[in-house]
Amino acid sequence: MDISSTGLRVLRQIAESGSFTAAAARLGYTQSAVSRQAVSLERSAGVTLFDRRPDGVRLTPAGLTLLRHARTMLDCLAAAEADLTGAVPRSTTVRLGLFLSAGAVVLPAALTRLAAADPQITVTTTEGTSPALVRALRAGSIDLAVLSSRPPHRPLDGESPRLHVETAVDTELVLATASAGTFAGRTAVHVDELVDAAWIAAPSSHSEPLLGVWPGLPGRPRIAHRARDWLTKLHLVAGGFGVTTVPSRLAPVLPPGVSLLRVEGAPAELRRVLVARLPGRSSPAVTAVTRAITSSV
Repeated sequence: MDISSTGLRVLRQIAESGSFTAAAARLGYTQSAVSRQAVSLERSAGVTLFDRRPDGVRLTPAGLTLLRHARTMLDCLAAAEADLTGAVPRSTTVRLGLFLSAGAVVLPAALTRLAAADPQITVTTTEGTSPALVRALRAGSIDLAVLSSRPPHRPLDGESPRLHVETAVDTELVLATASAGTFAGRTAVHVDELVDAAWIAAPSSHSEPLLGVWPGLPGRPRIAHRARDWLTKLHLVAGGFGVTTVPSRLAPVLPPGVSLLRVEGAPAELRRVLVARLPGRSSPAVTAVTRAITSSV
C-alpha cells in the first residue's frame, strides 16, 4: 500500500471537517485536489474509505482503521522532523478543544490551576461546536475536548471504540435578557411568553443544533440575529435586540445590562459538561489537564 504523508493529512482533515470542501479550505487546497487525494487513497487501500452523504462525508470502518494508523504515522513524522532539526521541546503540549461558551468560565480557572500544579505543560486551545470537536478528537487534531451534552446523554458519536468521557459538572440552561427590557425586575419567565420573542442564535447546519433558542419552544422561533461569538450575543441582549439561552455558569462573566431568568412552564433544561479523549491509556499531560478542568468547575 503506497500512501503519501499528504494523503494521510488529507484523510485526517476530512475526518475532522466532515466534508471535502471544508477540508480543502483548512488545508489551502482546491476542492478538486482533495477529491483526487481521496480517490487515490481509496485506490491505494483497495477499500472504500469515505461514506459520501448529502450532508457531508464520514469515514467508513475501514477509513477509521486507516485514520488510527495515520495519527501514529503523522506523529512519528513530526517527531522525526524535530529530531532532524534539533528542536528540543521545553514543555509538553496538550491540544484542547472547547465548546463555544466553555472558554469564558472553564478555561481561565483550569489554566490557572494547571500553571500552579504542572507548569511544564503547555495548553493550546480551539473553539468549536461539540459535534465538530468530536470529529477533531477522532481525527487526532486535538488531544482533549470539553463538550456539552443534553439528556438523555447518548454516546457522543456512533464510532467504535467509544470515546473515554468524564463528567465535569451539570449546569442549568437559562434565558439571557436585557436588564431594562420587557422582563425587567423578574427572576423567571413563562415559556409561552417567549413564543414571539426575537432570538439571538448561533448559525446551525444539518449536523449541528441551533444554539441560543429555548428547546421545544412552541412554533417556529423568530431569529433576529445570528452570531457564534458569545460576547457579541450577550451585548446584543444588553442592547435589547433579542434574547438567548446560556448556561447558568456564565453568570459571573455577563456584561452589564444582562439578566438571567429561569424558564417556567417547561421541563428544566440541564446541560452536562464533559471532558472527552480517545480511548486507551491517557498520557500524564492529558491526565493533568483533565484534572485541572474537572477541579475548576
